[in-house]
Amino acid sequence: MTKPFEVLLASDFTARSDRPLDRAARIAAERKGELVIAHVLEGTRKNPVDETAIIEALKADLPEQVAGAELVIRSGSAPKTLASIASERGSDLIATGVARYNSIGDFVLGTAVDHIIRNATAPVLIVRRRPKHNYRRLLVATDCSDCSRTALLAAARLFPHIPITVTHAFHVPYQAWLKSDDVKQYVRAEAQEGLNAFLAHQEITPDIAVRVEAMIDEGETGSVVARQLTRTGADLLVLGTHGHGGFVHATIGSQAEALLESVDVDVLMVRGS
Repeated sequence: MTKPFEVLLASDFTARSDRPLDRAARIAAERKGELVIAHVLEGTRKNPVDETAIIEALKADLPEQVAGAELVIRSGSAPKTLASIASERGSDLIATGVARYNSIGDFVLGTAVDHIIRNATAPVLIVRRRPKHNYRRLLVATDCSDCSRTALLAAARLFPHIPITVTHAFHVPYQAWLKSDDVKQYVRAEAQEGLNAFLAHQEITPDIAVRVEAMIDEGETGSVVARQLTRTGADLLVLGTHGHGGFVHATIGSQAEALLESVDVDVLMVRGS
């Protein structure tokens, strides 16, 4: 029997957790899957935990539409425990909120979310916005690496009917000194060739390719991503990241963490091999 699609929501049951809860519930319903809510009791506990009592108390706080969700309660370090739960269960997607919001509406990822992204095998969805509808368009930022192709494929599988824009930023070196349009055209053509080869890979099947809009854009990665988010109206940004190295080794380079903290849409992080 095929295992149902599973969304694992990492929740601390605070007021800020309502956004990821709403989004996780939407995705589970859209995929006709299951929503599982994981809550970790941090710190060392001398006495046994009455999980049944805790589950009943937490369930009482859940909205009616997700009252049937399975709750998983564990004790330990939240980042490690949440990643372990997802691995044990074979969850298809981990959804989480942000660590905290500051006074101007930006967010800080925090240690827990960072650890989950770097250690979980499943894609991690960081929910920023209060969901009003299902996702309508994905924006995948790529450097044409295998890791970013993994991110594209994972996003395409998770959201199988949504248009995808794949954007690749290119930069003309020494532009202050090299004024020639020929140089710029050469760099642009080279970037386009790289993106075409990236999308021609055999793993990008026709059913995915038909959904893809390919776009190269000149500029620094952060500016290109912001510009393409505005142009396309994409409501989910997809980024790839390398294993345990953290954000500094993300496929879009050292700007990944800055991007995560500056964009105003939800972000799907997919770990490559």
